[in-house]
Amino acid sequence: MFYREAGQYKTSYPADSAVFPILQDKIGIALLLLIAYAVVPMIASSYWYEVILLPVCVFGLAALGLNVLTGYAGQISLGTGGFMAVGAYSTYKLHQFMPDVNILIVVLISGLFAAAFGVLFGIPSLRIKGFYLAVATLAAQFFLEWLFQTVGWFTDYSTSATIAAPPSTLFGIDIMGPKTAASTKYLICLTFLVIFGVIVKNLTRSRIGRSWMAIRDFDIAAELIGIRPMRTKLLAFAVSSYIIGVSGALYAFYILENAEAEGFDILLISFPILFMVVIGGLGTVIGSIFGAIFITLVPVLIDNVPDAFGLSIPSHVVQHIRFMVLGAAIIFFLIVEPHGLARLWQIGKEKLRLWPFPH
Repeated sequence: MFYREAGQYKTSYPADSAVFPILQDKIGIALLLLIAYAVVPMIASSYWYEVILLPVCVFGLAALGLNVLTGYAGQISLGTGGFMAVGAYSTYKLHQFMPDVNILIVVLISGLFAAAFGVLFGIPSLRIKGFYLAVATLAAQFFLEWLFQTVGWFTDYSTSATIAAPPSTLFGIDIMGPKTAASTKYLICLTFLVIFGVIVKNLTRSRIGRSWMAIRDFDIAAELIGIRPMRTKLLAFAVSSYIIGVSGALYAFYILENAEAEGFDILLISFPILFMVVIGGLGTVIGSIFGAIFITLVPVLIDNVPDAFGLSIPSHVVQHIRFMVLGAAIIFFLIVEPHGLARLWQIGKEKLRLWPFPH
C-alpha cells in the first residue's frame, strides 16, 4: 500500500479523497480507455486478440481477484486455478438450467459458487497463516481438479470430458460460442476487467478495505481495535474467489473454448497468476494489470525476438529461456522493488510531474 501521491493543491476533502486526485491520472485513464475501446478493435489482428489482448484481460481479472486476498488482506492462496474451474463449470451447468437467461448474467451468478468454495476453503485461515494456509489452499486446488475430472455430471458424461462454450447472443450479436468475433470477446473481457477494477478500487478505500489491510499488517492489533478477523478474512476470500470465478468462466469459454479440468492446472494457472501479483505489485489494482501484461508479453517476445534477428533456437531451449527470464524477474522485484511494477510506475509519474527538476 503506497502513500497517496501529492503535487497538486486541493481545497476540499472530496477532491483530495478522489480515486484519481491527480489531473494527469484522470486524463491518462480516459485516453487509455478510449484507445482500448475505440482504437484497438480497429487495428488489432486475430493474433493480437488470441495471444495478447484476451489473455491480458482475463488473467488481469484473475490477478485482480488474487490481489484482493493476498495483496490487501494478506492471505496467501495457491488455489486460483481451482476457483477458476468452479466458475467455468458453474457457468456451463447453470446455462443448462437457465437457458433463457443471458450468458453474461449466468457468468456473474457462477461467481457466487466460486465465492462459496472460497469461503469454505478459507475457514482454515481463521487458525493458520503463512505456509500452512498456502498448503490448505493448495489442497483446494487438487481437490477441485480431481472433482471435475472424476464426476462426469459436470461434463454431461462426455467422452472427451470437456465443456464447450454455449452459443448465446445479445441484441442479435454473438457474444459466446464458435461464431463470436474475437473483437467482441475482447470488448466483453475488457469491460469485465474495467468494472471489477473500479469496484475493487472503491472497495479497498472503504471500511471493508481498511479492515483487510489492518488484518494484513497486524491481525492482533486489528482485533483489539474492534475488527472481527473471521468476518474480515472470509469476506476477503469470498470477494477474491468471486472475481476469480468470473475470470475462470471467461478463460474457459473465450480463450480455451473447449475446456477440461487439466486446463486449470496449478502450473498453468495458479502459479503464473501469483507471479503476476508479485511482479505487478501487491495491494494495487494497476499492479494486477501490469503483472498480466508482463507475464503475457515476455513469452511472446522470447518467441519472436530471435526470429527477428535471424536466429534459430529450438523450441525446448526457448521454453527454458522463458522460465529463466520469469524467475530472474521475480527475484529482481522481490529484492530490488518489492512493490513491483506499480511502484516503478508511480515513481516515474512523480518524476515527470516534477520535470525538469526531478528529485
